[in-house]
Amino acid sequence: MGRAKNPVKAVGNTVTIIKKLAELDGAGVTELSNHLDITKGTVHNHLTTLEENELVVKDGDQFHLGLRFFEFGEQIKNKHKICEVGVPEVDKLAEKTGELGNILVEEHGRGIYLYRANGENALSLDTGIGSRVYLHQTGLGKAILAHIPEERVDEIIDEHSLRPSTEHTHSTRESLFEDLEQIRERGYALDMEERAEGIQCVAAPVITNDGTVRGAVSVAGPASRMRGDYLESKVSDMVMRAADVIGINLSYS
Repeated sequence: MGRAKNPVKAVGNTVTIIKKLAELDGAGVTELSNHLDITKGTVHNHLTTLEENELVVKDGDQFHLGLRFFEFGEQIKNKHKICEVGVPEVDKLAEKTGELGNILVEEHGRGIYLYRANGENALSLDTGIGSRVYLHQTGLGKAILAHIPEERVDEIIDEHSLRPSTEHTHSTRESLFEDLEQIRERGYALDMEERAEGIQCVAAPVITNDGTVRGAVSVAGPASRMRGDYLESKVSDMVMRAADVIGINLSYS
């Protein structure tokens, strides 16, 4: 990701305040000032400007992110054709397996969940729509990494590192690149409790006719159900077929 040659400090402060508001699920001026080491006056000026522009709302002495962000998010999501084209296929995956179906895309070296479909037995996970994850920690992310240039993979690793989420997460380039090679050979990626203990998934890349990776789809569930031949044969076949259909439809949409 490129770095601004002449970053605007005021904009940087605004972004920092917005991120912290999201993290804290609302906060007051003093609390934000203490967390961010920014003067209360500066924090207050930023918050009131954001409020005037309908980006935050004030409840007593607490500020919260406004629904304007939801509006922006919906507009952005709707511009991703993979979401429009992929939803019916992922809904089918969730219905057929009873598990959790997902669509993820890469942005700035991280994975962003664009859509989730809950099957009859789907788990409730901590990664909702809009959540950002490290690509090397998920089957979805590895499916994408396996089909982008190695130089780009190296850039992503350099920027975000190979931080572990569980003891099963890839922590070296060698082990990750070995896994990516296997993903290319078999056509799908596995997440064997690499992001969350007890959760396993199978994912496949969505690739258009010109060879561009547009994202990935997956089915995730508890390791007690998502295992063995069921995971690596039956579910993987369904996921790869869904990814192929989405890729073809994207190619001609």
